[in-house]
Amino acid sequence: MKLKVLPLLLLVITSLAAAQVKVTQFEGIDASNDPTPGFTVDPNGAVGTKQYLEWVDQAYQGFDKVTFAPVYSSPQKGFTPFVQNNLTDCESAGGNGIILFDHLASRWIIGLRLGGPSGYYYCIAVSNTDDLTASNFAWYTYELLLNPILGTNAEGKGYFPDYPKIAVWPDAYYVTIDLNDPSKGYSEVGIVACAFDRTNMILGGTARTPQCFRYPQTPSGLFLAHSLLPADIDGTTPPPVGTVESFISIENPTTGTTSASLNLWQMHVDWTTPANSTFTGPTPIPVTTYWPGCYTTRQPSNTYCVSEPTSAATKNRIDSIGDRLLHRFAFRQFPTYQSYLVTHDVQMTTTSQQTGIRWYQLEPSGSTMSVVSSGTISPDTTNFRFVPSVAQDHSGNMAIGYSVSSSKLHPSIAASYLNLPSNSSSTEFLILKGSADAENSPHWGGYNSMTVDPVDDCTFWYVNEYLTTPQTGKSYTWQTRIANFKLTGCQ
Repeated sequence: MKLKVLPLLLLVITSLAAAQVKVTQFEGIDASNDPTPGFTVDPNGAVGTKQYLEWVDQAYQGFDKVTFAPVYSSPQKGFTPFVQNNLTDCESAGGNGIILFDHLASRWIIGLRLGGPSGYYYCIAVSNTDDLTASNFAWYTYELLLNPILGTNAEGKGYFPDYPKIAVWPDAYYVTIDLNDPSKGYSEVGIVACAFDRTNMILGGTARTPQCFRYPQTPSGLFLAHSLLPADIDGTTPPPVGTVESFISIENPTTGTTSASLNLWQMHVDWTTPANSTFTGPTPIPVTTYWPGCYTTRQPSNTYCVSEPTSAATKNRIDSIGDRLLHRFAFRQFPTYQSYLVTHDVQMTTTSQQTGIRWYQLEPSGSTMSVVSSGTISPDTTNFRFVPSVAQDHSGNMAIGYSVSSSKLHPSIAASYLNLPSNSSSTEFLILKGSADAENSPHWGGYNSMTVDPVDDCTFWYVNEYLTTPQTGKSYTWQTRIANFKLTGCQ
């Protein structure tokens, strides 16, 4: 296939333009109605044909796209689909859930880790229809025992499965999981990548055995290619038949503070002859030099640097999650080219920990990928922008949602957009201004999500968290907000 070639472009946005976009928003799940609230919120969700389905760490709720009315009388516990199907291994407490809408099959997907030390499972629920309110609505549910795949460390302790991500590709649902070593402070020492039998799962049939790879085979130290993201499809046009699934990861520096590459990984799954399946990588992708947000080689997992107005008194700072790329690795098939988008937060100067948002557009180049455009969003010198998520509409408009905070700004929700084919400048706009701080926890979610409406293929939907009441002591007062907007020129 002939690929469209764009000039390599690095945009550093230095001024805040007025937003030319109408934002509609409504309240999502809040700590007050979450059946199992905690400090880790991890808000994410997806827009479907008729509803928006939101997840917070251990619960979900659907909302009508037009009226915004909730589908369920109260948020459902995350393991509800598995309880309904008597899948007992997936009925325990768990988290790190991800909700997707499979644009190619028009089905809802919930993937999450469940279980405990005696048995960790990755559990997937696939809906039988696109309508959460249909009288015949049901979940097909599937599980994978992770312990044999995770392996054990030198002391015989099993690795902990952390930060799993799931994505839609034509030949499989692909899942990545971090391996954390309990004997080393739960630091990451490797990853697992698995393919689940999407073909049979969307039909509610018997799924073929998932195919998994671990890297490295024998973990021996800190893994600096942190948290692989599998490519996830936007739009209803699939990639050409036979296109392998790609994964992307950061490359944290081993010395100094800066890096100049990302990592590409690829998985080919052969369901007929599993021995022919392959998992390859890492292949370096050169990018403009970056300093991962809040990153130090002395404490690579300590990325707590985002200030709030109360930080001077409480000494509490929010985690920027700057040591990895952030959910999602968004793919879209255009008529003449393929576009992959990914984001993370980066430190803006050597003298300040202020973070901005770095984005990349990548296209296939032989057996690897290359960056065709990239940019950094940092319209001022004071605000921290962190934990971004990206998507792209069918007209080539890119939208990135993220959190923004500083010593004078309570954690708030913002977004930026630009048109990639025309190499336009970025425009930032505020979705919701927070009015209180998280004073008792550095957790500000490990991810959120920007997705595109499958009906018009134009409207962006975004979910993130904020506060109106100070979160102190042992209290949970976080709230979530769901917003949607459509950019001029997308028809």
